[in-house]
Amino acid sequence: MAAAIDSTYIVATAQQIHNTTPTATAALGRLLTGASLMGSMLKKTHASVTIKINGGGPAGTLVAIADGNGNCRGYMEHPEADVPLKPNGKLDVGTLVGSEGLLGVIRDLGEGEPHMGQVPLRSGEIAEDLTGYYADSEQIPTICALGVLVDKTDVRRVLAGGLLIQLLPGAMPEDIDRLEKNIAELPSVTTMLAQGMTIEEMCQKALKGFQMEILDEYKVGYACTCSKERVERALMTLPAEDILTLADEKTNCAEICCQYCGRKYILTEKELQTLASVVGERKKNL
Repeated sequence: MAAAIDSTYIVATAQQIHNTTPTATAALGRLLTGASLMGSMLKKTHASVTIKINGGGPAGTLVAIADGNGNCRGYMEHPEADVPLKPNGKLDVGTLVGSEGLLGVIRDLGEGEPHMGQVPLRSGEIAEDLTGYYADSEQIPTICALGVLVDKTDVRRVLAGGLLIQLLPGAMPEDIDRLEKNIAELPSVTTMLAQGMTIEEMCQKALKGFQMEILDEYKVGYACTCSKERVERALMTLPAEDILTLADEKTNCAEICCQYCGRKYILTEKELQTLASVVGERKKNL
């Protein structure tokens, strides 16, 4: 089973929203690309997958969430962080993310309790870590290739994509050998995209020698599900007295910014008082 994506639009959108540095763009872009691929493989529209990484590096915590159609959103704790290039001139994502931490995955199929898994990071390079997650937490042989190419003169110009291949139960040894040979000869994802290859052509190249059948094909994007109602529900998890302190003394309003898309929501002092009142009533009725 294989899934591939041209995530250029997703990564470019994330860069503009979070104003990430070149290496941070590559790190968050890889995570978003991986989350989109994993989400699309859930095969359920209302399902979602959340990936959280904290490797102890300058980037801090990274989070990406994707739905069952591969649409995703994410953020990085320190989008302004950057590190020197590797000796070969490539972006050093592993150092920015760090490898002394954990990778956590939450799958929610909307059918009861979500499935949660957590494994130690292997390198902080994202693709290797997602491959390790499948091997350690789910015992599924997986090949994950993620790429983000960032223009060093203009970080807003990016090229990004990914490829995720999983062996199904019953795979023969000769099939495994053939797939490993294909992957060893496979150019990087960004190289294939730069050469003008389509998603279908990328999959055909990775699965050379196998019979390929296209099951689904659709557009994906950077999509946030935030709303004023969600913001209000989140605020109502706070104590009533804390809600009342959120209003700015000059404007008498509270400004709440979504960490995923940067959208700002304004709540007046009266709206905050209403929320606090509801929270207070609930507390009395407990």
